[in-house]
Amino acid sequence: MALFTYKAMNSGGRVVHGQIDAINLVDLEMRLKRLELDFINGNELRRSGLLRGGKIPKRELINFCFHMEQLTRAGVPILDGLADLRDSLFHPRFREVIASMIESIEGGRTLSQAMSEHPKVFDKVFSSLIRAGENTGNLPAVLKSLNESLKWEDELASHTKKLFMYPAFVGTIVLGVTFFLMVYLVPQMAGFIKNMGQDMPTQTRLLLATSAFVQKYWYLFLLVPAALAIGIKVGVETNPAFRHRFDEFKLALPVVGPILRKIILSRFASVFAMMYASGIAIIDSIRATEDVVGNTVIQDGLQRVGQLIAEGQNVTVAFQNIGLFPPLVIRMLRVGENTGALDTALLNVSYFYNRDVKESIEKVQAMIEPAMTLILGSILGWVMLSVLGPIYDVITKLKI
Repeated sequence: MALFTYKAMNSGGRVVHGQIDAINLVDLEMRLKRLELDFINGNELRRSGLLRGGKIPKRELINFCFHMEQLTRAGVPILDGLADLRDSLFHPRFREVIASMIESIEGGRTLSQAMSEHPKVFDKVFSSLIRAGENTGNLPAVLKSLNESLKWEDELASHTKKLFMYPAFVGTIVLGVTFFLMVYLVPQMAGFIKNMGQDMPTQTRLLLATSAFVQKYWYLFLLVPAALAIGIKVGVETNPAFRHRFDEFKLALPVVGPILRKIILSRFASVFAMMYASGIAIIDSIRATEDVVGNTVIQDGLQRVGQLIAEGQNVTVAFQNIGLFPPLVIRMLRVGENTGALDTALLNVSYFYNRDVKESIEKVQAMIEPAMTLILGSILGWVMLSVLGPIYDVITKLKI
């Protein structure tokens, strides 16, 4: 199939524009007719490129899983459920994806095969779980598990944003105040201090030199971080070795690193448990979750785990040998493996890390505010001491 842009008219006589997958223009017209749109014209686009479609919000996927789980559990055919969902969607891109899936299923494909045609919307793990649900006849349970997993990932993403957004916000305020002091306030006082005609203390000379540097080279404070960010982004996307070292650096950061590791392992344990409980083999589950972690260091560790399990080692020993999980988690895995409830043990691992992540983020946030207050207070104290110190010395001499 190809991606087409189209111009059509809805039942209300309003002209609408959009994008949809189709085989050709005739197929495009038929698909639009099923969407109750009258075809006007259309053009084919390449699949690669920014126009291939934006990312579908996670809330739309959560609604999709909930909707399909309820309807399939009630015995509603998949095609009818997708058609009902398509008609109730407001997100244009996702509506087109569902319409394309309906066409694929009507052409003889299964739900998982139709999903695999849209890898940017339904990733490999999503399609594999749906395929397992189709093969075992337990599709409603799989959809329910996916719904709960997506909700959990959404909550985890919210915690991760809190970890970075609050320090970034407070840090921006501190930098803004510092720039105001160095660019505006200190230069206003510099002339007065120099005209007093006495030797300036070291901290005052240092303050004036810092202020002069910021005034002269202020653009460097904007260009250098931007260039650094672009350089890191390009290096991560084009150089696997650089990405691996950058991922190692992130995990080695003093406070943020351990929290990121817990978030990654929590996501892995949750998805792995869901796939294992759906009847997917352990090795296939590990291979499918390698792309979920989003960190090459952890990904390499999971690849070694898969190799060790393929060589005959059990799950607990394999994870223990690569050192991804702490001893407490290894014991939980051992108990789960011995009792035949490995999926339950993995869910406990996910819960353990998820709770630990929440507590760690709350502790970091509690520390950030006083730390930023201390930094800002130190800067203000330095400025006031450097400015008022010489003035106080002059006043003291006048009294004498």
